Order: sequence, then structure tokens, then C-alpha cells
Amino acid sequence: MSHGIDVESASLTRRVLDALRLDPVLLFLVVVLALFGCMVLYSASGSSDALVVRQATRLVVALLLLVAAANLPLRVLRKMSWWLYLGGLLLLLAVMYFGEIGKGAQRWLDLGIVRFQPSEILKLAVPMIVAAYLADRVLPVGWKELLVSLVLVMIPVLMIARQPDLGTAILVGSAGFFVLFLAGVRWRVMISFGVFLSLMAPLLWKFALHDYQRNRILTLLNPESDPLGSGYHIIQSKIAIGSGGVYGKGWLNGTQSQLDFIPERSTDFIFSVFGEEFGFFGSVVLILIYLTIIFRGLYIAAHANDNFGRLLAGALSLTFFVYLFVNTGMVAGILPVVGVPLPLISYGGTSMVTLMVGFGLIMAIRSSRRFLI
Repeated sequence: MSHGIDVESASLTRRVLDALRLDPVLLFLVVVLALFGCMVLYSASGSSDALVVRQATRLVVALLLLVAAANLPLRVLRKMSWWLYLGGLLLLLAVMYFGEIGKGAQRWLDLGIVRFQPSEILKLAVPMIVAAYLADRVLPVGWKELLVSLVLVMIPVLMIARQPDLGTAILVGSAGFFVLFLAGVRWRVMISFGVFLSLMAPLLWKFALHDYQRNRILTLLNPESDPLGSGYHIIQSKIAIGSGGVYGKGWLNGTQSQLDFIPERSTDFIFSVFGEEFGFFGSVVLILIYLTIIFRGLYIAAHANDNFGRLLAGALSLTFFVYLFVNTGMVAGILPVVGVPLPLISYGGTSMVTLMVGFGLIMAIRSSRRFLI
């Protein structure tokens, strides 16, 4: 009898998920990761109930938006991409003139009811617009399509970098690049572009980067040169991760985090808290969950019905990998410190919503073709 009830319950759950156009594998992994993030955030915030409640509230809102995004037909998404892109650019212009300044950067718009970063919209709008532009064209892309796509990508990237917000600019640029990569840009073109950037590096160093950004890169090479200043973040983060050992010190038992040695431990450096409390073994498990989410997204992309769905799902999945790579590389001291959160773990509402809507779009692409698994 119990076995029969379990089968019936599982069948009902599957029917509900199908009716809501949700991918059960992706949804399960994302929800588990987000709930686990709330647990880690509780420790990182010094056992702050209020902070966790706010994050959980944002998670519920983000999940509702995920369901809404998953139920959008692909033809609607393609039409929306142009309006979303243009609207995002207008909001970036509004940030330049009316945005709030915080920590030396002008990134936020306060509408009274809600306060958000318009640059987050471009994380979705840029891959959508490039995918929509290339969807009906012959692939691999030619020079004309490549140049138009690069213009579509670089306009918001430069506007975001001007705020300055190098972390978000990297993510937006990566999202657009991945669409081009999946569209079949020839290797000689990518190599030529890489050589061009290498030749431009001295000029970018001198004129494009702010003083604090150059300082972060120099600090990466030798953080001990200023252990109480610019090198403090990296040094304390590496100490915390290393002190976790193989199995960690246990939840709520991390000395570096609980004694406030780790800066920004609820946001950008929350992986340091995780590494100290759960150790190497826990970190490997966490990364495997992330990689499973990415591979699921790429699987959906590979089985999409058309080029638009294939390019968009693939780009969103690979951008999620950039989130993971940049944040973990930053806290481990192998990449410069930039403002990229650990996805679904770090505290923050706008980033959470953007990620969940992105997963909803991947599920919308999945539901356009019925999967067996």
C-alpha cells in the first residue's frame, strides 16, 4: 500500500511540474542549492535571523518569477529581447544621472518601492538579443553578424564598466561572447581577437582601469605587500579556506568567520566561510552540484528545437559557470577581487532574481520540446 501511495505521489508531482513547464532535475538542484545557501548565510551573518528571513523572502519571489519565465513561449521571448535590451540601456542611462552612489560606485536605482541594479537586467537581455539576432542567420556567423553582435554586447559592457562595476561587466560580456561561441565563431577569429586584446592591454591598463582596479591586480600578484590594506581580503580568505582542512570545522564553528576576520563574508567572500566550515570535501560536493546544474542546462541547450533556444540556453548555462569560476577563483587568490557573488549562496536580492529568471528561461526552452528525462 505504501509503495502504491509513493508511486501515485511521484506521478502527481511530475504532472504538476509538467503543467507548470518546470524541469524537475534543474528545479530540484537549484532549490537545494538556494536552501543550503540560506544555511551558510546564517553562519556567515553571525546567526542573524533577520538576514536569513530577508534572503528566504527573496528566494520565494525569485521562484515565482522562475515559474513565470518558464511559461513564456519562445516566440514571446524573442520579441521581448529587443524591448528588454533597449529598456536595460535606458535604465543604465538613468543610473548615470539619477543613480545612488555606494562604496564609490554609482550602480543602483531607488524607485521608492524597490531598489535594484539595472545592470542585472543586461545579464539576461544581452544573450537574448544576440541569440535573437543570430537565430535566423546562417551559422557559423560571418563578419557582418559578428560585428553587429559585438556592438550589441559592448555598448552595455562599457556603460556598466563606467559605473564602475567590473564584475557585472565581465558577466554581461561573457554572456554575449558565449552566444557567439556557440554560434560557431571560427577559431582564427577568436585568436585574432585575443591577440588584439593582448596588444591593447597596456592602453586598457593606463586609461580604462581605475586606480583601485589596478591596485587589486597588483595585490593579487603579491598580497603580502599590503597585508593590512589591499591584501587583507585575499590573505584572510586563504587562511579561512586552508584552516578548514579536509572535513572542515563544522557549521557555525568557523573561527575566521565568527570572529569577523573575513570581510564581506555574507556576500562576495561567503565561499571562504563555507570552505572553513565544510572543508575540502564539502567544497568539492558544492562544486559538483554547481557543475551538475551547468551540465543540465547544456543538455537542454543541445536538445532545443531551434537556434534561438540553443544559443540562449547554452549561453545562460556557461555564464553561470563564469559566476562560479570568478567567485571561487577570487576567494582562493588566483583571480583579482571583483564584485561577483557566489550564485544562489551569497546574500543579495537582485542577483538571486536574475539567476532564477535565467533558469526559468532555460526551462521555457526545455518545455518547447518534450523531454523523456
